[in-house]
Amino acid sequence: MKQLCVLFFFLTLSLQAQFHISGTVRESLTNKPLSYASISTPEGINSVTDVDGRFDIASKTAISALNFSYLGYYKNTVKLVKNINHYAIFLFPKEDNAKYVLAPNVNPALAIINKAIANKYKNNPQEKLKSFEFKSYNKLIVSAPADSISSSIDSVFVERNSGRKFKKVDSSSYKIKEMVSKHHLFQTEKVSQFQYNNKALKESILGTKMAGFKRPIYEVLAFNLQSFSIYDRNYELFETKYKSPIADNALIDYNYKILDTVAINGRKSFMIYFKNKKESRAKGLEGVVYIDQQNYAIAKAVMHIKGVLDISGTHEFDYLEAENIWFPSSKTFKIVKGKNDDDIKILGGTIQFDGDVEENFKPRKRTASDYTYLYSESTNFDIKYNTPTQFDHEFIAVDLNEEAIHKPKSFWQQYRKDSLDIRSQKTYLALDSIAIKRNIASRLRFGRKVINGYLPLGFFDMDLRKLFSYNNYEGFRLGFGGVTNERFLRDFRISGHVAYGTKDNDFKYNIGAAAQVDRTSNSWLGFAYTDDVKEIASTSYAVEKKPFKLYDPRPINISTFYNYVSWKAYLETKVIPKTEAVLTLDQSLIEPKFNYQYILNGQNYSQYHMTTAMISLQWSPFSDYMQTPDGRIESEKRYPKFTFQFTKSLTDVLDNDFDFSKIEFKTEYEKKYLNGQKTNLLFEGGYANGDIPLTHLYNTSPNNITKESVIQRITFASKNSFETMYFNEFFSSEFVYFQFKHSFNRVKILRKVKPALVLVSRMGWGDLQKPEQHSGINYKTLNDGYFESGIELNQIFNGLGLTAFYRYGPNQLPKFEDNLAIKLSFVLKLGL
Repeated sequence: MKQLCVLFFFLTLSLQAQFHISGTVRESLTNKPLSYASISTPEGINSVTDVDGRFDIASKTAISALNFSYLGYYKNTVKLVKNINHYAIFLFPKEDNAKYVLAPNVNPALAIINKAIANKYKNNPQEKLKSFEFKSYNKLIVSAPADSISSSIDSVFVERNSGRKFKKVDSSSYKIKEMVSKHHLFQTEKVSQFQYNNKALKESILGTKMAGFKRPIYEVLAFNLQSFSIYDRNYELFETKYKSPIADNALIDYNYKILDTVAINGRKSFMIYFKNKKESRAKGLEGVVYIDQQNYAIAKAVMHIKGVLDISGTHEFDYLEAENIWFPSSKTFKIVKGKNDDDIKILGGTIQFDGDVEENFKPRKRTASDYTYLYSESTNFDIKYNTPTQFDHEFIAVDLNEEAIHKPKSFWQQYRKDSLDIRSQKTYLALDSIAIKRNIASRLRFGRKVINGYLPLGFFDMDLRKLFSYNNYEGFRLGFGGVTNERFLRDFRISGHVAYGTKDNDFKYNIGAAAQVDRTSNSWLGFAYTDDVKEIASTSYAVEKKPFKLYDPRPINISTFYNYVSWKAYLETKVIPKTEAVLTLDQSLIEPKFNYQYILNGQNYSQYHMTTAMISLQWSPFSDYMQTPDGRIESEKRYPKFTFQFTKSLTDVLDNDFDFSKIEFKTEYEKKYLNGQKTNLLFEGGYANGDIPLTHLYNTSPNNITKESVIQRITFASKNSFETMYFNEFFSSEFVYFQFKHSFNRVKILRKVKPALVLVSRMGWGDLQKPEQHSGINYKTLNDGYFESGIELNQIFNGLGLTAFYRYGPNQLPKFEDNLAIKLSFVLKLGL
């Protein structure tokens, strides 16, 4: 989601307004920038400088003067001069400035913050008001200041052994300059109705308009750039959560300082600067909160993050005298390109950063992407509160219907706060024309399908996973498969595949069809017939969508499969809030393709029938969902997620041979840190009860082959497998599995050698009931537990990496080298 927004690139702020003033505020003696200096105008505008002392003020009416103030400095008033839009301001420190350097134990800002924390529940509209609703107009643009972009056309050279060679002419900056001098790079508008009741806030989009697209990109509309409330324990900015400066225990993490006192809506407020105490590369959230001197509510807030991206969110409020609270009136969001040593590649394009240098160690030339910016502004109106407010599907965060996509011109004239300027008007005309000429909608559709593993061919999407694979049983598996798409029929699909194994010399195939029974909940009812093979004792969740990989390394060394001939009826649905579910009824003939017999009641089974019913469900309680004309989508994926699956054999139904039940559970949690590191936790368990063959038990995903030396065992590492566990070494009828991963930032060793260090630990326990029923294969159980830890050095060169894992604990083998697994890794970056 965040990457889709980054696709529209990074920014320096350039507001579209009739009057636009910018500049810097510095200390006169040291020339150091003054962060968060207070700025006001006689016309009632209040603003602050950013962390670098810069300011950028826009107004729809003329500004006569700017008043600058900062605690411990003399105030400065500057009268504006016509045709001068940039000002360098200097403030002089007072002679008694030392008295403003206050010890933490007498810091008056702490007393004010403590009162704001103590009163936040009665000042929070979502706590004090029973209900409220309002309409909001939002406009988002991606653009660039044309006068900052070079219009030169450069020759690009590459270094060869024989010297520099001409490669191509680069006119990209020239083309972007020509474009942004006439119109924006991207623009979208929407009018929404927000409703709050029963602790739930819902957005219903009344109208939307997106330049270049007949149908909007749903993810852009649903993207929550900043929190609605600044009273929550965590404040979210650009998909990252930070502890709020007025959280109950905020004083542990933040330092505070009074900057000034200003009047907002005729009420005096303290300007309190806050900053994270941690002195690190990622300094976290900082900014200014304006706290009402009477009720200690927040009257305005400026939230800021400075790092690879320079991001800020501003919240404005209106005072509701009848309720004695401040209610959100508008908010703005901006991203300014920060500094970083790495380029970012997005869909074939490269975004460079100021920290980069060329091979001759000279600062690189700034390109058009350095100046590209994104700016979003929302204005609230028609505010009503403490009146009956009802809405359906409270778990849906954003609701968009077909009617909202096709609003007439009169709708926008009614709801726009200001008429579009000439540049914005030209944006719709230009981008609509460009989209038709370059077939943007089809290219976007094509890109989405390819990223998900499908190649669209007219009314049919070819499944790229089915083309080619390899394993020790089938050899090279060559195939073709896919599914019909919306160009065939919107509410009906036909799917299938056919494959041939060069080692087993056998064909496998599948054919199926499904009809959509409810578009709102994405409910599909279907059936399928399959004759194929599957790895024994593997665990798969029917509800999970397998991520697309150009290759899947783990099956390469698997030789134990079973054949299944299956009739299956199924229902896919999202009707239960914040869940996806699959229900199946399956009748299969199972034939192990290795030396194995299952013994039950004195009878040996080398093949057997299974009739089962299954429910597979994934619950994402912390994710946000959006209802669109094309169905329900998970607009913001958040952790933890929980996956549950239950399978029950149906006794005496369609020649079923065994009576058993299986239950599996998995939960995954992921935490991203401000410094770019990431921790991932995975817990999984399974329990099988009754009479069940080895083919349908658990192997806890081994990924090591039985060879004499470490070198001979070098293969590709998988994602969540035991890299030191040998294939078919352990089987279980009940197991638990835990994995810990921590990813560090990439380390630059050489110009093109930047490995990503990942520390991994895995552990598992299990047991096997009724071992006497399984004949023909040797194995062990996990009663004493299994442990391995390792290091991954991923993306050392062109996506290739190296991993090393070591096995220890009760199941450690006598020889040191048998416990060691060295693997190759490969990480493919598609730019998303």
